[in-house]
Amino acid sequence: MSGSRERQEAHIILRYSSEREARAVLDAVSPDNTQAPEGITLTSEASGGELRFSITCHRGIKSLTATIDDLLSCIQAAERALDEVQKAKGNNPR
Repeated sequence: MSGSRERQEAHIILRYSSEREARAVLDAVSPDNTQAPEGITLTSEASGGELRFSITCHRGIKSLTATIDDLLSCIQAAERALDEVQKAKGNNPR
């Protein structure tokens, strides 16, 4: 088996009720995205109430799935935090 691995990609699109909400989630998870390990590239954008992530991995499927799992965990934590802020303000959460 050679040292290089085949490139694998994943694309995740999440829809929110507003652009503001999508950007808030993106801002919350962005610090984690800037420190991806070597061989993994993650790009993200928020537009029109959608949050889009593209992940490119040259480290094998296990690394790709671990990266996706970590990203989704961070997104879930950000969404829960936003819900709590909305509750504290007396607004209905998402």
